[in-house]
This record gives sequence, structure tokens and C-alpha cells, in this order.
Amino acid sequence: MAVIPIDDPLDARVAVFRDIRERDLTGRQGLFVAEGEVVLRVLASPASRCRPVAALIAEKRIAALADVVEALPPETPVYAASQPVLDSIAGFHLHRGILAVGEKPAPPPLAGLLAGMGDDHVVVVVACGIGNHDNMGGIFRAAAAFGAAAVLLDGRCCDPFYRKAIRVSVGAVLRTPMSRGLGARELIEGLSGAGFRVLAMTPSSLSPLHLSPRGGRTAIVLGAEGPGLPPDLLQRCETLGIPMSGGFDSLNVATAGAIALHHFTREA
Repeated sequence: MAVIPIDDPLDARVAVFRDIRERDLTGRQGLFVAEGEVVLRVLASPASRCRPVAALIAEKRIAALADVVEALPPETPVYAASQPVLDSIAGFHLHRGILAVGEKPAPPPLAGLLAGMGDDHVVVVVACGIGNHDNMGGIFRAAAAFGAAAVLLDGRCCDPFYRKAIRVSVGAVLRTPMSRGLGARELIEGLSGAGFRVLAMTPSSLSPLHLSPRGGRTAIVLGAEGPGLPPDLLQRCETLGIPMSGGFDSLNVATAGAIALHHFTREA
């Protein structure tokens, strides 16, 4: 694949990469920006569910990334620029020297997504009202690391394709099946109707996580830090808690989700 040199920060061919931080706030009409080598490698891999649109890489890093450049689809333009030009395009010092733009996949209907899963030892994560991009990225990273079949996001969640969320997830957002936009109640009803045991994580539960049986279809429901899951939602689920020590009453939501995933994805 031929790499296209860019000498002018105002070159129209790299307009999609311009002023990244400001455009993070306004959205990109179905596109997202990926940053860093690890995320670019995921985007270019067969595991990615997202279509690569373009890449912009610092000249000094092109040689070391020859394999990932070759792995991109042949129709994907790859641009190279000096560090000062790259920084001018991005609007800040891009010390990683690697950017890419991808296209978000269309989220499948919930029923279709669940129907494609097996019946034994299947675990999904349900995120309700997660507004922090670090937590969102951490949830996706844990879901991928422990083999969750999908992450289901209610309509109050932040965008998992926000640049920071993708980076924190180390690219897991780009490869994890997901459903987005339904209300939390609709998600829980859909999961229950599909034979899932729906388990809400909450510090107020008297049922400890480590005693909960594994197997079958399991959905782990996580709420935002601070408010947690609302009472009406908790009433629709079984609840589980993680016993604390030292006067602490709860964990970071991504950490709690990772512990629950480890428990329910273990074979024995």
C-alpha cells in the first residue's frame, strides 16, 4: 500500500483528522477517531467490527508499522506527516503519532443479537447510565478479556466510540458485539424473555457474588457510580453484592464488573 505524504496541515484530504478535541464534543456522524498503535492494530485486524476509513501516522513511525499498514483494506488511505504537521492537524501534541478514522457498525436488534448466542455458559454485560468514558472503556476491556458475548448499553450511556473510551478499552470497543439505545427496562425484559438470568450488581445486596451459581445464560447489570441502579430496576433483577472490608462500601463500576465477569465466566 502506498503511503501518501502530507506537508500542509490544511490539506483537504486530512480534514477528518483536524481539531480532534473540539470535534470530540460535537460528534462525527457515524465515524470515530482511534488513537495509538494498539487500537490501530485492532481496527486493522479481522476481529474488528468497524470499517477503517483512513489513517494518519507520523513519518518516523511508518516503518515500524508496515505490517499494520499492509493489513488495512487496500481502499483505506494512509497518510504520513512530520510531527509538527501532525500536531497542527490534530490541534495538540500527538505524542503517540498515530490516528485513524473508522466507521461505527450498525447495532443489531437485541433479539437478533441474543438469538445468535448459545444456551450454556453465556455471559453478557448490561450498562445502565454509564456516563464516564474511562468507566465505559474499562467495562469493554473487562468484557473482552473475560469472553463476554456482548455489551448492551441503555440509552443513557455515553458513546463507547468516544476517543478516550476506545483508548481505555485498548480497542475492545471495536471488536465487541453490542446493542445500544434501548431503555434499561426494555433490555431487562428482552433478556429475561430470552432465558437469561438477570443479575444486578449493587452494594446493598445481601447475596454475595462468590456464592452465586454459574452456567446457563447470565446478564450482569451495572449502574453508574454514585447513584447506582434505580430501585425499580433492582426490583426486576436478582441482586448481587461484593463483600467489602476496611470501611469501604463499593468499588469502581468497571472493577466490580470485572470481578463479576471473572466469577461467571469461570468454568469451575
